[in-house]
Amino acid sequence: MQEGVPVRLTTKGRYAVTAMLDLAIHQGHGPIALADIAQRQGISLSYLEQLFAKLRKRALVTSVRGPGGGYNLARPPADIPVAEVIAAVDESVDTTRCGGAHNCQNNGPCLTHDLWHDLSDRIYEHLNKISLQQLVDQRDEAGHRPPTVCSAIDVKLDIQRLVSA
Repeated sequence: MQEGVPVRLTTKGRYAVTAMLDLAIHQGHGPIALADIAQRQGISLSYLEQLFAKLRKRALVTSVRGPGGGYNLARPPADIPVAEVIAAVDESVDTTRCGGAHNCQNNGPCLTHDLWHDLSDRIYEHLNKISLQQLVDQRDEAGHRPPTVCSAIDVKLDIQRLVSA
């Protein structure tokens, strides 16, 4: 039996959460320039510009133009769940093969469609319960700074453990 099923969050979702967490960490220091986030997090400035256009459109960030300009969180970090950030950049956490279209196999749902759909819902529920503030607090409680460049993250589920539970 397979040890785990990898579920990948694409670069777009990962980088959006990372950039928003960077804003949450540095809030209170005035608007944060995207160039600063790009440098600290190792994310392309042009990619951040695309993401922040979507985040601004969804009212998660506000922008300040001109010298000393940049971005601020539009709401307190405690009021911004990770799932909302991911959704704002047109991203979803979906473990189904068909992207939820119910056409996995022969234009209909595959045998395990409901299983993977339920898993997607649980992942979303989990991410919806975690706020940016909780991530800031976890970082502060650990007493050390995490690496500044975020590498790819794979969520692996131990299927054997799930089956025996």
